[in-house]
Amino acid sequence: MAGSLNKVLLIGRLGNDPEIKQMVNGKNVARLSLATSNTWKDKNTGEKKEKTEWHRVVIFNEGLVNIIQQYVKKGTQVYIEGQLTTRKWKDEKAGIDRYSTEVVLQGFNSSFKILSSKSNQVDKIQNDTPDKSSLPNDENAPSNDLDDEIPF
Repeated sequence: MAGSLNKVLLIGRLGNDPEIKQMVNGKNVARLSLATSNTWKDKNTGEKKEKTEWHRVVIFNEGLVNIIQQYVKKGTQVYIEGQLTTRKWKDEKAGIDRYSTEVVLQGFNSSFKILSSKSNQVDKIQNDTPDKSSLPNDENAPSNDLDDEIPF
């Protein structure tokens, strides 16, 4: 369908260790609980406020699942790029349909980057082309230095 886009970009911290499960087809899947936070100062009280959103992230790429299992744990800051998906399932206890909205990383339209790790051995893992940077690094980030001379 032309004219539509389903893309989610998040930077946050894991609220728990990754949950790795084996699917019926024998492949592994990783489930992450990712927290993103906004902070602001209350105009009336001057008090610092914070609101945290929790995101369910599901990763189907088995190579990436293995890396996550080795290097990612609770508190790790990560960058993810995926698709928003809503899944319907039957709650057997209550006998009703339930819905879960998740960010899914699968195929070439997704990325995963570890922004913080204890050993910093793995700092970037992606599902798309290896030479494409998903976030600016120090080398290609714009400089905040301003020249005294205006070039025009």
